[in-house]
Amino acid sequence: MATRIRLQRHGRKGRPIYTIVAADSRSKRDGRNIENLGQYNPNTNPATIRLDFDRTLDWIMKGAVPSDTAKAILKYKGIMMKKHLLVGVRKGALTPEQAEDRFEKWMADKAVSIDKTVDSINSVESKEKAERLKAETAVKDQRAADIAAKSIPEPLAEEAAPEAKDEEVAPEVKAEEAAPEVKAEEAAPEVKAKEAAPEVKAEEAAPEVKAEEAAADAKTEES
Repeated sequence: MATRIRLQRHGRKGRPIYTIVAADSRSKRDGRNIENLGQYNPNTNPATIRLDFDRTLDWIMKGAVPSDTAKAILKYKGIMMKKHLLVGVRKGALTPEQAEDRFEKWMADKAVSIDKTVDSINSVESKEKAERLKAETAVKDQRAADIAAKSIPEPLAEEAAPEAKDEEVAPEVKAEEAAPEVKAEEAAPEVKAKEAAPEVKAEEAAPEVKAEEAAADAKTEES
């Protein structure tokens, strides 16, 4: 039975968390496993790896074959380096002391490299956070300026309102003042007509007076 060291998926959709397990190569990915060796969480930056170093190294030395992702994790944690040194000790190329010294030196260099990477990530994150904060502050200041600009014209509009009302009333007052003059102009022709009426009657009565005077003259002549 071939034993594999691989990842077993857990967690919710879009945010997986993997358990590092030693399992039978014939079992399903999320099926039964032989032993839990650690956990891998890729949702953090950098990724969080928790691993039982001694048990994982023991499985590797017994011939367990890691999957590609599990092998990358084991290299990162130094297990594959430790295996390489122990194989050298078995073959007599190194003494156990030399192998341990080399491993400690490798782990120290690895720790320095990891610290630099973490510092770089933190500096980038802090810079991005500062830029976001600056942008949010600028937007907040702009909104406050817009609100202040909108609130300034309101008192001026209230002061201008009475003047507008006076201007609206003024034409009505002028119309009322002009009304008597219009009536006077309309009444003028009637007065003139009345004044002219007696003259017309006088002209119409004149022929009758003359006719009566002519009749009187005719009777006088007959007598």
